[in-house]
Amino acid sequence: MLCVGFAAAQAPTGPQSGGQPRPTPPPAQTPPTQKPQEGGLSIAVEVPVVSMDVVATTSHGDILTGLKRENFRLFEDGVPQTVTNFGPTDAPITMVVLMEFSARYGGRFSYLAKYWSDALFPNLKPQDYVALVTFDMKPKLEVDFTQNKDEVRNAIYHLYFPGFSESNVYDALLDTVDRLKDVPGKKSILLVATGRDTFSKHNYDQTMKALHQTDVPVFIVGMSQVVMLTQEMRGRTGSEIDFLQDENQMKTFAHETGGFAWFPRFEGEIPGIFQQVAAFLRNQYSLTYSPSNRNRDGKFRKVKIDLVAPDGAPLTVLDQKGKKQKYVVYAREGYVAPKAGID
Repeated sequence: MLCVGFAAAQAPTGPQSGGQPRPTPPPAQTPPTQKPQEGGLSIAVEVPVVSMDVVATTSHGDILTGLKRENFRLFEDGVPQTVTNFGPTDAPITMVVLMEFSARYGGRFSYLAKYWSDALFPNLKPQDYVALVTFDMKPKLEVDFTQNKDEVRNAIYHLYFPGFSESNVYDALLDTVDRLKDVPGKKSILLVATGRDTFSKHNYDQTMKALHQTDVPVFIVGMSQVVMLTQEMRGRTGSEIDFLQDENQMKTFAHETGGFAWFPRFEGEIPGIFQQVAAFLRNQYSLTYSPSNRNRDGKFRKVKIDLVAPDGAPLTVLDQKGKKQKYVVYAREGYVAPKAGID
């Protein structure tokens, strides 16, 4: 997760235009009061700050724990940056479960949703907040942010009759990102969908542009392979090329925002996947730096993070048998710099 800003925004809680209610943000901690300096001239200087949440795993998906500040090297547009703050992110999770719920594929999602909820919520902690949003032609807020996971579970269990045979995933994703922009805390979206978009008002390029400007990582459980195998068993055939395109788009959404995408082939894989979702969110490291490039040009800045040993050499990761393992760093691809005259 990455956020760029100069001051904390107040999160609105009332309904927004378009008739759709905005998820009410969970309570935020009150920052400590700054004691004013006595005497002299006070000058306020805006210093841009970039914060990134990072997860590191082996190429087999095992999460790397116990990393320290000196294990990270951060570059912005190829220029080394100084990490000013570092630490594990142990804040409560604020998650929106964004779930496709359409009549496509025989309404199979209404059956699978019950299986997902039973797999997901036991892996969350009591202090975590969850909201549930479903979508077909448009997103619908089913449950506002709550720490009561049973309330969300019950809402999923009562999703019986999808309204439309449409799945506007671009619109739903952008609407959710927009509604989360002023919500405080460690935010994330868990998108559960096939990835197929039928006729959103926004296209793929517009969706990518908006995701470049958000601080919300998108974790995705793509159900395209489950649906495709189910169709094959029933003697129906679909376009495998279309499914692969949908998967590639969702992989890009996750990759660009610092999330991850899973594509199970069988329902039995789902519980393990949701354990991994929670593990990713629980084992993030927070890195903060002030960019050396202070230009307020509104351009996209590419950020790259490497892992190194304390002496600066490449980090060596060994498995339990002492065999070297490759590692993968999951973080946002970058951020859009502030633009002059716009705070």
